[in-house]
Amino acid sequence: MFHVTITYTRYLLLVATLVLSACAVGPDYVRPTATPVMPAAYKELDGWKQAQPRDGAVKGAWWRLFNDPQLNALEEQVAISNQNVLAAEAQFRQASALVRSAKAGYYPTVSVGASVDRSRRSDNIGAGTSSAGTTTDYQLPVDLSWEADIWGRIRRSVEASRASAQASAADLAAARLSAQATLAQAYFQLRTLDSQKQLLETTASYYQKSLDLTRNRYASGVAARSDVLQAETQLKSTRAQAIDTGVQRAQLEHAIALLIGKPASSFSLAPAPLVATPPAIPLGLPSELLERRPDVAASERRVAAANAQIGVAEAAWYPTVRLSASGGFEATSLSKWLTWPSRFWAVGPSVSETLFDGGLRGSQDDQARAAYDADVAAYRQAVLTGFQEVEDNLAALRILENEARVQDEAVVAARQSVTITDNQYKAGIVGYLNVLVAQTAELANQQTAIDIQGRRMVAGVLLIKALGGGWDAALPPEGEGLEKGN
Repeated sequence: MFHVTITYTRYLLLVATLVLSACAVGPDYVRPTATPVMPAAYKELDGWKQAQPRDGAVKGAWWRLFNDPQLNALEEQVAISNQNVLAAEAQFRQASALVRSAKAGYYPTVSVGASVDRSRRSDNIGAGTSSAGTTTDYQLPVDLSWEADIWGRIRRSVEASRASAQASAADLAAARLSAQATLAQAYFQLRTLDSQKQLLETTASYYQKSLDLTRNRYASGVAARSDVLQAETQLKSTRAQAIDTGVQRAQLEHAIALLIGKPASSFSLAPAPLVATPPAIPLGLPSELLERRPDVAASERRVAAANAQIGVAEAAWYPTVRLSASGGFEATSLSKWLTWPSRFWAVGPSVSETLFDGGLRGSQDDQARAAYDADVAAYRQAVLTGFQEVEDNLAALRILENEARVQDEAVVAARQSVTITDNQYKAGIVGYLNVLVAQTAELANQQTAIDIQGRRMVAGVLLIKALGGGWDAALPPEGEGLEKGN
């Protein structure tokens, strides 16, 4: 609606030239070293059976490695029903929106408004002039304001926001992985209790037969009354242990309900003994752990965000260049308001520099650098923690596998001991106390074997979690949503 002269065009060209030739202040980001020395292989790998084919990493739905349909069905509900995961997803969407908010600084701000102002100036002020009296002012202005990002403050802000959004995406993956791993642990612990209860109930049934035999021998005058009491004590104690497993099982069932976003009162799992064994888990190299673990990736992205914030703080030391323009229509008569002679416009750049702020900018710069150092330390700590967790569970799986083999041999020996001692008791060679000791040893060894099996399954879950599950920093699904938001 109004003309821009050659002079103001030159202003625009000058500002555009400054922007295009400008460089962002502050350090360019370089990923910090994760550890002083990156190990070439895991320490506890000796004796570990690698998965075949050796593809180097768990892919996608990692829980399917355990080949348990019930576990698969439960895990599928975590991503859509777990409230902690949904909260992390909302936080990621918030971080993505902040990226778009930061990128809005690249563009000018344009506002438009209309106003009608009726006023009367003082006669003493307006005396002798034509401006005295009552007037009505009709305005329809359009204002434009644009900050030239010469020193890269806006670019560094966008860089920091983008890195924070990527960290939030990794946080979402970490929350999902944590819930999935916790669910798998609870599930296998519950199945271990089911196996323990099945063993105790089967053993109690065997003890009932032993008690009946002892009672018959007592009625025949062959066995003593103490033998009957010992058999009854053993039976009742075993039944009590079977009942006691219900307490922890109920708590684990309630925990699973919470993890899949269901009320504990409306969720139940039918009992089923634990029959699975830990799958062969592909490990990859220690260096790949930096890309496989979402918590490590999140820590590294926060370092990148903190590095960009140093540039934002340093940009405050430089002048701010802003281009402002306004135009529209203004008149004292409604009939002339939108006519061509009522037009007005103004355009021009402005430069401002803070000369004294009481040390504010210096303190903000120090704060940004300290925050960067803290994030670097947190990143390195996350890497070291990741290595520790992998080594811990590698050692646990290797040692528990050897222990399970020896324990199975102990169960076989205990079972043979019970058979021999029971035959000796029936033949009158030994007393019932020998039978009781042999049976107690057999039950204890069987319980230990089941416990080891459950611990192996949990260690397998924890190893997969320590390796990052099925997540891959190179192709995070959240990255697609982030790009769309740019």
